Amino acid sequence: MNSTSRIPLKQKLHWDKLFHRYYDGEMTPADWADWQQRQLRAVLSYVVTRSPFYRRHLAGLDPSTASLASLDEIPTTTKADLRAAMQDALSGPMSEAAIYYETTGTTGPSTPCPRGPLDIYTSNAHVAESWRRLFARRFSALPTVIGLMGPAELYAFCDTFGEIAQNLGVAHVKMWPESPRVGFRKALRLLRELQIDVVVCTPALCLNLARAALYNGLNPWRDFAIKQFFVLGEICTPEFRQNVRSLWKADVISTLYGSQEALAIGTGCVEGRLHLSQPNYIAEVLDPETGKSKGQHGIGELCLTMLPQGIKPLIRYRTGDRVALRTSDCPCGHPGDVIEVIGRVDDSISLGTRQLQPAELESIILNGTTGCLGYQIVVREENGQEALTVKLDLLTEISGPVKEVRQGVQERLLRACGLHAEVLTEGELDPITNTGAFVSWKVARIHDERNAEDPLVATARRNAPAHLVTS
Repeated sequence: MNSTSRIPLKQKLHWDKLFHRYYDGEMTPADWADWQQRQLRAVLSYVVTRSPFYRRHLAGLDPSTASLASLDEIPTTTKADLRAAMQDALSGPMSEAAIYYETTGTTGPSTPCPRGPLDIYTSNAHVAESWRRLFARRFSALPTVIGLMGPAELYAFCDTFGEIAQNLGVAHVKMWPESPRVGFRKALRLLRELQIDVVVCTPALCLNLARAALYNGLNPWRDFAIKQFFVLGEICTPEFRQNVRSLWKADVISTLYGSQEALAIGTGCVEGRLHLSQPNYIAEVLDPETGKSKGQHGIGELCLTMLPQGIKPLIRYRTGDRVALRTSDCPCGHPGDVIEVIGRVDDSISLGTRQLQPAELESIILNGTTGCLGYQIVVREENGQEALTVKLDLLTEISGPVKEVRQGVQERLLRACGLHAEVLTEGELDPITNTGAFVSWKVARIHDERNAEDPLVATARRNAPAHLVTS
């Protein structure tokens, strides 16, 4: 018996009807306003009744009078709140869940993130629809084998994608290279022997896999059958995707933006964009400094109210992610709002004349750069002035003349922030760069000597050995 069979039939039919109307483009603005209003009151009533944390956190709130127009009057929920509440944040006992997960604990204590049958059903529905559309447009037939490269224990990655691949009738293999049971050498062998043509992984792993292949005497674009990388979990700029394409001769599509706490927030389309899983959330954009809501569109910190009444719906949850959220004009035809992940709110950096977000900085470094296996930016002060060094790990048979690459990076940085940068091409970068956004994109990519060392640096360095490509 799978978890879906535990969902009351009336409840399942309710969500099925909504999903069909949503993907068929039948939901009008008035329909959305009515749906969100009703679901907001229903989920508020649900959590204040069933969650000890929300009973305290929302004390004095009358769910029956809550409205979309007065969302700002409802307290937000932060990661710190969840770490303090732990099991009290759940809206029901663990026995009502289908499976238990928790956050990785890389930036603080792990918090419980169990999922109930309705959580899994309503979240996976959007990933499955995304994959159906992607396969129909990107492949003449279904992929041969999908390689799932993510953590399995206490983490939803492999369960989510494994179930969806199975339901779509596609073979899959769970093969996280950073697991001691697998390692990069075995992962490369499986990629070749099984003729895997789709790999699901983080953006950073696309580069680490290429480096591992070269380390083992293999050619990424000749010795493998990979046609498509489905990436998730980090920012993924068009420039990054083009760079990965140069290394693998394979396309890169953002397949999922989500988290352990908030599930599948957005899913990918054939145009390379992410679309909000709109039926499942009331999304707001907050001013990161004041916490004031800017409404349901704009640029700022993403704040989510989860609408399915599962085991842990979160109310006005501050994700800590800076996003751009806008109504969809995407030619793919997906109805959901387009969501662009710019980076973590805390990851912006001051360089010269600009305050840059992670996505902006990555675009500057990689715009027109190909064959790049990794990069790191070092910022320091020399004689009272900022000094900038960019280190690149280049595969020169793809990148072309190193002098031209260096000059291009220097010119783009000068235009963007008024700084003259030293650009070095090095075969080996600091191992911390291999961690990607596992701990922090900023920590992995930027070594800022102007300030006291970020405590996350020590965390990333402890994790770095697991990401080495020599295993």
